[in-house]
Amino acid sequence: MPIKSDRWIKKMSLEEEMISPFEEKQVRNDVISFGLSSYGYDIRISNQFKIFQRSEKETFIDPKNSSHLNWKDHEGNDCIVPPHNFVLARTVERFKIPRRILTLCVGKSTYARCGILVNVTPFEPEWEGYPTLQISNITNIPVKLYANEGIAQVIFFESDENCLISYADKKGKYQDQKQEITLPRI
Repeated sequence: MPIKSDRWIKKMSLEEEMISPFEEKQVRNDVISFGLSSYGYDIRISNQFKIFQRSEKETFIDPKNSSHLNWKDHEGNDCIVPPHNFVLARTVERFKIPRRILTLCVGKSTYARCGILVNVTPFEPEWEGYPTLQISNITNIPVKLYANEGIAQVIFFESDENCLISYADKKGKYQDQKQEITLPRI
């Protein structure tokens, strides 16, 4: 499964709106970089966050029943991630993944060196929407995130044949995520 180059990412984004909005080059001026890189695309986090707030009653998180979880909504130019906690955020960019493509997403080294781990599931073939990101602070002190700046890099892989069943075909539960942070679903 070959990795896709910057030329291919640019072509697909400009012609087929694979990434929108699309930044044709790395933006680095006094920000954590984002935009097109050699073999990937550095995505940005929006200014909307959900900070997990543990209540005294909760002894565990149940992915099948997350409606009871306590989230503090936060909107702003930055977000403080509490120690040993996590936030959910979404990207600035909307994605429209072609049928023969699968992506992997890895956190940026600037945040990794501050104890921030970014978890994003693969964008499956024919998945569309604004990805929801899970951002964990593994340190024992708060860490600051900057809205509208880079948070992770998406790497694109192309198969030599189409998949039998795409995310759109199976009507995946996270298909067409809107400009909001999507909580766990069953």
